[in-house]
This record gives sequence, C-alpha cells and structure tokens, in this order.
Amino acid sequence: MLIAYEIQEWLYRGLGYVALGIELWALIDCVGRKGEHFQAAFKRTKGFWIGMTAAATAIGALSLFGGGFGTWMLFQLAAVIAASVYLADVKPALNELKGSGGSAYGPYGPW
Repeated sequence: MLIAYEIQEWLYRGLGYVALGIELWALIDCVGRKGEHFQAAFKRTKGFWIGMTAAATAIGALSLFGGGFGTWMLFQLAAVIAASVYLADVKPALNELKGSGGSAYGPYGPW
C-alpha cells in the first residue's frame, strides 16, 4: 500500500511540473506580445491575459511547492485550463495578426 501511495505522489508531482511548465510558457509568451495586437485580434486586453496567466502560474507554483496536492487540485486544474486557453486560442490569433501563421505562409505571403 505504501508503494502505491509513493507512485501516486510522484505521478501528481510530475503532472504538476508539466502544468507549471505550460503556465510559465503562457505567461512568458503573453508578456512578450504587444498590447494593441490583443485588441486587434478581439481577444480582451493584454493586462487581462497577463493577470490570468500570472495567477495561473502562481497557483501552479503554490500547489507544486506548497504541498497538499489534494487541497489545490481543483485550483491547479483551473489554472492549467486558463493557460491552455491562452495557448490554444489567443496565441494563434496573435500569430495570424503578426503574419507568422505557420505553414500556410510562404516567403511572399499566404499560399
């Protein structure tokens, strides 16, 4: 029984590190963007997204390094969802506005 508990704890800790990495990635990407691009892409404001991703990162760090996985799990889930929404919805919209939309763009513009 003790081995199962240790495996579960290491699994939660590993997932916590992955979640914190996602939250840090979202925060660093958000800080590096221009504020007017957010409103041009109709994605709220830069201050709103910095607040969301900073709060998500803080919750992720507190849940990982503060201990007590059971008490923080719901908050940690909400935090990683907020960071994932930024990365999956806002970041691609900002990339399209910037002109680096990915493989659909060639050296002379869109295909």
